[in-house]
Amino acid sequence: MPNAVAWAVFILGIAHIVFGIVRFRAPLLDAVLAGFSGQFAAPEIRRTAFWFLLCGPLLMLVGHIAIRAVAAGDLPLLKLIGLYMLAAGVVGVAAFPVSPLWALVLLSPLLIWAGTGAGR
Repeated sequence: MPNAVAWAVFILGIAHIVFGIVRFRAPLLDAVLAGFSGQFAAPEIRRTAFWFLLCGPLLMLVGHIAIRAVAAGDLPLLKLIGLYMLAAGVVGVAAFPVSPLWALVLLSPLLIWAGTGAGR
């Protein structure tokens, strides 16, 4: 179970990138055609696209670290990852109640639970 949850976080990062490319295709293409560098300060949609896409690799990193923590049996690290994800998810949902940030709120307790050793 802990390994499946860790992989779910990693896959969530991949999905974030894929969805971001599809959702923000036009502003991303405009930024690339305009030379890419310095093209994300304005308009707002480009800035949104940039930050949305940047979250994907960060989620993949967190998932990868969680996968490694499960493999190494590093339960305190797994619990810590879950706590950080829970904090980020709660703040994110408070700011944007109708958003996919609920995925963090739902996955994080499972990592915290696994980090207590109960998921073995």
